[in-house]
This record gives sequence, C-alpha cells and structure tokens, in this order.
Amino acid sequence: MGEQPLTSRINALDWLTLEQDLDRDGCATIKGLLSPEHCEDLSALYAQPTLFRSQVIMARHGFGRGEYQYFRYPLPDIIARLRSTLYPRLVPRANRWNERMDLPTRFPMEHAAFLQRCHDAGQERPTPLLLQYGPQDYNCLHQDLYGEHVFPLQVAILLSAPGEDFTGGEFVLTEQRPRVQSRPMVMSLEKGDALIFAVHQRPVKGVRGDYRVNVRHGVSRLHSGKRHTLGVIFHDAQ
Repeated sequence: MGEQPLTSRINALDWLTLEQDLDRDGCATIKGLLSPEHCEDLSALYAQPTLFRSQVIMARHGFGRGEYQYFRYPLPDIIARLRSTLYPRLVPRANRWNERMDLPTRFPMEHAAFLQRCHDAGQERPTPLLLQYGPQDYNCLHQDLYGEHVFPLQVAILLSAPGEDFTGGEFVLTEQRPRVQSRPMVMSLEKGDALIFAVHQRPVKGVRGDYRVNVRHGVSRLHSGKRHTLGVIFHDAQ
C-alpha cells in the first residue's frame, strides 16, 4: 500500500459521521482500513525483534495474559503514515473535547509538532505497539497514558480474523460515570477494522452541561487461536 492510497483512503472517510460516533459513544469504527495482506504483513513483524524497543509479558506485571512489543524509531513506514495521517483528522475533536471539559491544553494540527512537544518534556520513546494473544490470554482494563502529554484519542487495528484465526478475544470499553455504575461496550471488529476511542476521559452532555467520564479498554479472554492487534498511540512515552 503506497503513501497516496493510504492517505487518500483516510482523508476520504466520512469524518462527520465518525466524529458524531465519537461524541455519542466515545469510540468509532473504520471498517476495512487495512487490507488482509497488510494485516498479515504487520502481524509477521512481531517475530522481528530488531524492530522493537521493548517487550512486555503481561502476566509479570498483573496486566493480564499475553504479550506486546513497542516499536522503536524509525517506525515501519505504514505505521508512521497511519500516525501522521490520522492525527490531523482527530485534532479538531480532541481540542473540542478539552474545551468542553474545561481543560487548557490545545493540540497543534501537525503530528510532528505534537511529538516535539512530547520530546521537549522528556517523552521520547515511541508508543505504537503490536499485541499478541493466545488461548486463555486477555488484557485487563487500562489506559495508555505514559506521561504528562496525552493525546485524548488512539486507534487499535485488528490484524486477525475472528472465527478463523481466533475465538473469543473481544475488544471491551468501559465508561465510569459519576454516581452511577460503569457502562461496558463490547466492540465487534473484523480483520482490518480500526477502532478510534478515548484514551482517558471524554465529555458527555448532561442536564447541567458537560461532565467527564473515565474510559478504560481491554480484551476479553481468548478461547482459541492467535490474535494480533496494532495499537496506534499519538503521544510518546517517558
């Protein structure tokens, strides 16, 4: 997939509807963002350790079961392009959310400028990652924060086919709302689908104006097979 086709595909998406979904649900699905061939190529990168700066075995840290690896710079071309092309499309919603939540931070339109802000604050380690799950693996509910500078949206792309490559292993989001019980959401994704979702918190309109809800995400237990996911996070880590 060349640079122009991927960039053109992202820019041609129905961003008005995606933004409406984000405001309503805190998440939005892009169907078939990546082809099956590119999903397989990305999954195969997991076996190339020189591409990664670190590996995390989740059970050692109480994060669940399974493992993931953070890419090192320079990122593989397609991941770098996903980051730089999706970011400017998400910035208007990110800034609007912060305005509604009375948060002072505003984000620059270009991803390079935001990365420079992260790096100036000591957040210099890249955060895009590949996750790998096998039978009985799962990921506990969590948030990918990594430092002071946090972009409020991130993207997960499913690289494996449900029902063929694995069973179980659903993507789960929860919203912790003030004075009521948390709301769970189980997201149905197919191979190549991308899910945009809130990293930490998002605004929800109430009868007295906007209030903040706290968002966490995870993956339910796999029953069989192997599942790979690409995580595209726009802020870097300390």
